[in-house]
Amino acid sequence: MGNSGIKQHIDTAQKTGTCQLCKLGLKEFPEDLQALTGNLRTLDLSENKIQLLPPLIGRYSHLKSLNLSNNKLGSLPEDIGKLKKLETLNLEHNSITTLPATVKNLSNLRNINLSGNGLRQFPTQLVGLKNLDGVDLSRNSITEIPECVSAIQAIEINLNQNQVSRLPEALADCPRLKVLRLEENCLEILAFTPKIMKSSKIALFAIDGNVFDMKAFHNLEGYDEYMERYTATKKKFN
Repeated sequence: MGNSGIKQHIDTAQKTGTCQLCKLGLKEFPEDLQALTGNLRTLDLSENKIQLLPPLIGRYSHLKSLNLSNNKLGSLPEDIGKLKKLETLNLEHNSITTLPATVKNLSNLRNINLSGNGLRQFPTQLVGLKNLDGVDLSRNSITEIPECVSAIQAIEINLNQNQVSRLPEALADCPRLKVLRLEENCLEILAFTPKIMKSSKIALFAIDGNVFDMKAFHNLEGYDEYMERYTATKKKFN
């Protein structure tokens, strides 16, 4: 790869299961990493210039954490879905426009960060992931949240700085959703229906920077029920 430091990192990773290759100016996935397919648990390739993730990524069957943030990825290979032990996937600041269908096979995924990409649609591939806790979709171009979101298991979804203009009432059926971040979108006050305000489990709406003032939000039907959830959650963590 033309970088003498890589071999040293790989030698260390063979002992520790952790490989840190961030900020090395890498333009492609290092071939030398193939030596680690049997034991690698953590791989950090952040802040490089990688444009393509090869199919061999699927061979890292023990991988739990994969950081590819701040690269130049436009897509992910189908083989990403073979990472059955993966818990954390960081793809922040790339150029990804869609996810492969195989992402639905990442059965142990807990947190995924897709902030600052080129997504125009909510990635429905995440809906069936049973262990999902956090989803960061901020700073994309997503225009709507689909009805199938009712089945998502996430506790927190971050959609700050997108182009969402309406909310599906299916949000009221999300089994674990407690925090929904929607700052700097295109929401009007009518997006917050009585069903969403009264029946959802959402205890924190982060909604600054939309096309209504907070006084209107405070006057919504169901605001009292929302505040009960908010207060109960706040007490729980204080």
